[in-house]
Amino acid sequence: MTKMIDIDPEESPRARFAYELRRHRLAAKFTQKQLARRIGFSTSAVAMVETSKFRPSERFAGLCDEVFALDGVIARLYAEVWPPPPPVPAHFRDWAVEEQRATALRLWSPLLVPGILQTEAFARRIFEREPGLTDEQIEERLAGRMQRRSILARTEPPAIMCLIDEGVLHRPVGGPGVMREQLEYLLEMARHPKVTIQIVPYNAEALSGLIGAYAIAEMRGNAYTVRVESQPRGRTITDRSTITEIIERYDAVRADAYPQHLSCKVIEEVVKQKWT
Repeated sequence: MTKMIDIDPEESPRARFAYELRRHRLAAKFTQKQLARRIGFSTSAVAMVETSKFRPSERFAGLCDEVFALDGVIARLYAEVWPPPPPVPAHFRDWAVEEQRATALRLWSPLLVPGILQTEAFARRIFEREPGLTDEQIEERLAGRMQRRSILARTEPPAIMCLIDEGVLHRPVGGPGVMREQLEYLLEMARHPKVTIQIVPYNAEALSGLIGAYAIAEMRGNAYTVRVESQPRGRTITDRSTITEIIERYDAVRADAYPQHLSCKVIEEVVKQKWT
């Protein structure tokens, strides 16, 4: 018999699914082996799902509903935990899902405006300058990036705390018109009740953050995964020690950032002096 491991449902969305699956299995008085036989999966697969070590398929969730005589409870939970991602590259899908289900996102961007806060023109220029992309791929990626922004239009959007290096405001992506529109959009988003934008000044020497951009996803105050950008592709990481290290780096950078009201003044000045 597989050793029972305690699962905290608040630790992450995946842990919540594992917890609820085990709870319903025990309520139905099935062993893992009995459940596995009834749904046509291996006992080890059931055990790994219940210990949050394996992502199940949508079919797995639906069959569990049938076996437990539930009216789509497990399937709906699956859709909440693993919502379908927007049209983004395969290497980014895991993070795109985290953006949709996180209750808070903490972002650090030393080189570009973070994707979730980009205007269409700004994002288009980035994709146009990426080697090897076809016109069709550019349009597909642009649609995915714009769709990612929709989380802020939800009834209960996540809190977004964004640190942006001051140099980003001066990088001429797409020319004056594109930059003016992009910075004005940042000012607009800074008025959103769930968005905080802070500029990290040139003279802050936030050296620990200059290695690259990263993002932290939280669920009810608990950081459970991070996205670290690197060439040629970034990585989505769930290792606890790495998450802790990224949080420490984020806090160190944020300690040097302007508060939001001063950050907005910096953005306004750059728009007037450079992009108007």
